[in-house]
Amino acid sequence: MIADIDARIRRHVAGIRQTFRGVLTLVKTAGAVQLVQVDGLAGEQLQDAELFQHYGLTSNPPPGTMAVVVPVGGKTSHGIVIATEHGSYRLKNLASGEVAIYTDEGDSIVLKRGHLIEATTHTFRLNTQVMEVNASTRIDFNTPMVNADQALNVSGLTTLTDGIAISGGAGATATITGDLVTVGTITNNGKAIDSSHQH
Repeated sequence: MIADIDARIRRHVAGIRQTFRGVLTLVKTAGAVQLVQVDGLAGEQLQDAELFQHYGLTSNPPPGTMAVVVPVGGKTSHGIVIATEHGSYRLKNLASGEVAIYTDEGDSIVLKRGHLIEATTHTFRLNTQVMEVNASTRIDFNTPMVNADQALNVSGLTTLTDGIAISGGAGATATITGDLVTVGTITNNGKAIDSSHQH
């Protein structure tokens, strides 16, 4: 009697598709929830399975990405993807506690140990109305050039160690309000106009 019941239970459970692994072959990103095509490791193929991701984070996994599929109600045709991984592009050897965002092109943002956030890319673009940086010690720019295509306002002391060059179009002027203290020679069109000038 018990053996018959156990056999029936086993037959029933065997008909329920368990969680399985697959490989993504196609991703559709236009809808409210991304839909994916998955090739299961057992040879089955899922069409338009839903890919669930955490709120506030979204990605378009490239073909070949591994996936974990949960068949809702035990039916393969009702499978949803709850996790993805791509070993070829995942950042490796992170220290314990570190977090990273990455792409297959090698761009990444890594929250590293020691209160350090490191971003790696070719072009870093910010689109905003106001950008505010609060640095209590300093800001360092290690670059051969910094460009600003509009006005630059500096409230505190400005120190230039390798000279200054000012140029502009027709009618451009440089206005100095306040005292001007210089050490060295001031020239205008090749003529000294400082204390060394003689009439």
